[in-house]
Amino acid sequence: MNKRKNNYSIITQDVVELAELAINNSRINPDLYERFNVKRGLRDVNGNGVLTGLTEISEIQAFSREGDLTTPAEGKLFYRGIDIEQIIAGIMKEKRFGFEEVTYLLLYGTLPSADQLRKFTNILAGYRTLPTNFVRDVIMKAPTNDMMNTLSRSVLTLFAYDNNANDISLPNVMRQCLQLIANFSVLSVYGYQAYSHYIQGNSLVIHTPKPELSTAENILYMLRPDCKYSEMEAHILDVALILHAEHGGGNNSTFTTHVVTSSGSDTYSTIAAALSSLKGPKHGGANIKVIQMFEDMKKNIHDRKNEKEVKAYLTALLNKQAFDKAGLIYGMGHAVYSLSDPRANILKTFVSKLSEEKGMEEEFQFYSLVEKLAPGVIAEERKIYKGVGANVDFYSGLVYHMLGLPLELFTPIFAIARISGWSAHRTEELINGSKIIRPAYMSVAKRQDYIPLADRTE
Repeated sequence: MNKRKNNYSIITQDVVELAELAINNSRINPDLYERFNVKRGLRDVNGNGVLTGLTEISEIQAFSREGDLTTPAEGKLFYRGIDIEQIIAGIMKEKRFGFEEVTYLLLYGTLPSADQLRKFTNILAGYRTLPTNFVRDVIMKAPTNDMMNTLSRSVLTLFAYDNNANDISLPNVMRQCLQLIANFSVLSVYGYQAYSHYIQGNSLVIHTPKPELSTAENILYMLRPDCKYSEMEAHILDVALILHAEHGGGNNSTFTTHVVTSSGSDTYSTIAAALSSLKGPKHGGANIKVIQMFEDMKKNIHDRKNEKEVKAYLTALLNKQAFDKAGLIYGMGHAVYSLSDPRANILKTFVSKLSEEKGMEEEFQFYSLVEKLAPGVIAEERKIYKGVGANVDFYSGLVYHMLGLPLELFTPIFAIARISGWSAHRTEELINGSKIIRPAYMSVAKRQDYIPLADRTE
């Protein structure tokens, strides 16, 4: 990979010493968090999120409740009160694409009629175009191997092309959100094509999106040199987009959307902030870790059907003896769901079908075996017996891998879906919010006197 030669990335010894000074003088005693009842990460001692707002956009259920008693239950996800499983089943029964319909539902709180849906998809198709020379002047300049950086930069630069960029009246914000929803796929794919050409040395391929195609179809159409894809490929990608469009309102990037919106900031800055949050490997990049973990498994496990050998590797993972030595089995467990992640369950059924079309049944069986063995290994090594299931990242990475999507686009595809949820939450905050979101931090620094410069020592 080609890298620009400059001094911009050099870390000098002086900077290293300054970093060490910051570390030495910035550590906070962990016991103080418990002493002052501080909810680290906005979570209580049981890992439940601290209630910071209300929403009608989506809901997660992980427990059944009887009075004050809560019991772990199979996970449920609702969009505007409708079970996501019903949404997926209804769309698949009618053999059509549903991401646009779900976007309408999240934004406006109701399922569209056939005419409303047709009008809405036409609006998105009309907005699915970038300003004149934007691809040449912005996307093709300074390409990077980090597509989330490219996407964020493009979103922020669109501010300069908008004559009403700072107008936060609802009609204007709605126009901006719809344009971003329409163009996230274009910005992401074009950003990857620039990287593929200028950094990897491949031929430059730029396909103009087709207005009659769905978001999922256009992603595959624009990405592939021959523009070809199967109906099953497009439908499974559509399902993945639906499942990633929104998730409860309390996730890091959506909370970021509420926080920045509450300050009165513009749409482009708000969405760029959400993208920066999603970019983090603890949030949007987890499915990449799943793929990389499985690649390491394939190198170190001789017989992928041997349960004893697979279990030994999983044990090594938890004991920080394998892969990245982080002590994690990526794709297993979730901060909110207890017994199961409904998104993972839905994706698994489609992955099974896709593996047959792609001739990758053994790959799917390997994933299924890991999913089967991992909870027992976690229970044994971590003494966690509440139940740990596969989360959406476990199978979404495999879906993208089977579709032949480049690893660099895994997180941007998450963003292509989640921009719908972010837009809904930005709208909800503008309609209902009146105060800037400002949580409190308690200072635990010791008071000290100012020392004149001449009297200070190192």
